[in-house]
Amino acid sequence: QVQLVESGGGLVQAGGSLRLSCAASGFTFSRYAMAWFRQAPGKEREFVASSSWRGRYYADSVKGRFTISRDNAKTTMYLQMNSLKPEDTAVYYCAADRMGNAGTSISRYDYWGQGTQVTVSS
Repeated sequence: QVQLVESGGGLVQAGGSLRLSCAASGFTFSRYAMAWFRQAPGKEREFVASSSWRGRYYADSVKGRFTISRDNAKTTMYLQMNSLKPEDTAVYYCAADRMGNAGTSISRYDYWGQGTQVTVSS
């Protein structure tokens, strides 16, 4: 069955870096659009970044600081997060879109991981 497993979250000071990973299995990874979303306490889940045949896209709030990448041979997606801010604190989720088109809407995505906590202290 489809599995998405995030890892790499943790506690970091403002200005620091983290790299998240999303290990995928149970589907043809290279054909799927992949994305990262995040959800802070008391807030709705929001788009962070996506990777598909259309290219890579980022939310304005992370542009220039975060980089999404994927290794199709390893069926793994990454999110390199630099210059972290306290407002980046959230649970980060990876998501897969079987239509391959990506986008910023949660409803586009068919599969989700369980999330990994990122906490940025000031």
